[in-house]
Amino acid sequence: MTDIYTEPAFDPDTLRNLGPLKRLAGVWEGASGQDTHPEAEGSVTEPYAERWQFDVIDPQTNGPQLFYGLRFHQHVTRPGEITAFHDQVGYLLWEPATKKIYMTLSIPRAQTLLAEGTAEPHANEWTVQAVEGDERTGIVSGP
Repeated sequence: MTDIYTEPAFDPDTLRNLGPLKRLAGVWEGASGQDTHPEAEGSVTEPYAERWQFDVIDPQTNGPQLFYGLRFHQHVTRPGEITAFHDQVGYLLWEPATKKIYMTLSIPRAQTLLAEGTAEPHANEWTVQAVEGDERTGIVSGP
């Protein structure tokens, strides 16, 4: 039987152990985005500015699992406005033992997502993916 209770020893320096997520730590801003979205008359393209803040969190254990991570906040506005038209919070987690990256995010329209992917520790690019439902159990989210 596998021991699911013993937590692993860890290095408390999260930044040193973030693997492919390390370069994201800090604040990123952009002012030249273009948002294309549907409206009754058809598609409309409007400019936007965004700010991403990635804060290092303490190492996290879940039984034998060990995660190093970042807590993030994305705030998107129209140029010159302060009210967000998109706001998102979540975590990016790196599990060195499995080389997995997990992304959890929530937006204040009652939507939450969990995505995962794999990457080498020094990867410059990586992808996470969310899959609807759970193939193992047949559980599918609605509607």
